[in-house]
Amino acid sequence: MLNKNYTVFIGCEADFDAAEIVLFGAPYDSTTSYRPGARFGCRAIRTESDGLETYSPYQDKDLGDRAICDCGDIELPFGDSAAALGLIEERAAAILQAGKIPFMLGGEHLVTYAAVRAAFAKYPGLNIIHFDAHTDLRNDYLGVQLSHACVMRRCWDLLGDGKIWQFGIRSGDKPEFAWAAAGHTHLQKFDFSGLDGVLQKLSGQPVYFTLDLDVLDPAYLPGTGTPEAGGVTFRELLDAALAVCQNADIVALDVNELAPNLDASGVSTAVAGKLVRELLLAI
Repeated sequence: MLNKNYTVFIGCEADFDAAEIVLFGAPYDSTTSYRPGARFGCRAIRTESDGLETYSPYQDKDLGDRAICDCGDIELPFGDSAAALGLIEERAAAILQAGKIPFMLGGEHLVTYAAVRAAFAKYPGLNIIHFDAHTDLRNDYLGVQLSHACVMRRCWDLLGDGKIWQFGIRSGDKPEFAWAAAGHTHLQKFDFSGLDGVLQKLSGQPVYFTLDLDVLDPAYLPGTGTPEAGGVTFRELLDAALAVCQNADIVALDVNELAPNLDASGVSTAVAGKLVRELLLAI
């Protein structure tokens, strides 16, 4: 008998009904402001996951012991951000309504807004922990409010003041930093200082975790649309991300902004894949 020819992330072959976590892709990058290619990220992560083991020596855990379903990529209409966000929100909401944790692979960072809308509808007290090089707090970018440069501002429109916790930030317009400092978000520049205290503060509260891969220094991950020098190391990011997933009440999460076409070596995709494996095991 012939088997179906399709690719899932390694070790994520559980049926939807049996799964604890549901992985899905949102291959969208129509608002990318510098170098496009993030639409190819989720597929590349799946394909290259064949080069990983299901076992993590970092955590002494194995994906074979978890019930994880990879339900593939959503087909999205390029050029219509509102319609694409609606389809992503619908997918995330269906996973949440089934009592499971949606884990989204981007795509550009704008896709996070759709999944946050779904999570906020179920958990009105939602908080966001945001790892990124960029503030993403512009009200608009070149007159467009649905842009990856505005994604955290759009999330703030939903959650309000004091519910977004940003780490690793090292790029943005001066007014964005001033807007955050006015109490709208909690912004930690350059690194993950204060993360442990935030996790203690958020104990028992629902958390959406969004990881923009450009928080890494380009030496570790050059394959991203807007690389920023001065980022964290792989091990610094891994330790911080594991702390979030192991100690926060994660209700949904995503990894975004891998542009594999911008790194012919494949190193960026390998880094992203290993991070996804570790997050899947840590939740």
